[in-house]
Amino acid sequence: MNTIGFFEIQSSDPSREMKFYGTIFGWKFVRQESVPIEYYLIETNSIFGGLLKRPAQVPSPQQGTNAFVNSVQVESFDKTAELILKNGGTVALPKFGIPGRCWQGYFTDQDNNTFGIFEVDENAV
Repeated sequence: MNTIGFFEIQSSDPSREMKFYGTIFGWKFVRQESVPIEYYLIETNSIFGGLLKRPAQVPSPQQGTNAFVNSVQVESFDKTAELILKNGGTVALPKFGIPGRCWQGYFTDQDNNTFGIFEVDENAV
């Protein structure tokens, strides 16, 4: 029961982040007209999320996060990392192995939101 069932991304430029995450992960975004703020439902192949217009200033680079950070399971860490960098993302914490589990790393989007990706690999070291 106590499992993550929904996530949100804040953005100062929602159209830019929709393009970024749509390109990287294939997510779809649907504007929620009934919500009194600029808000989009994010459709993934697992849980739902939301993207909203950022209500405060963008955090400064290298400031760290003040929220939960979500990691997306991907087929290929290296291919996804390349796609993230090609589309304007930056490395926040380079790829590292969690022994016996996965390859993990963290990135920031163009609005300084931190997110992780991981590739399951029992041979990771």
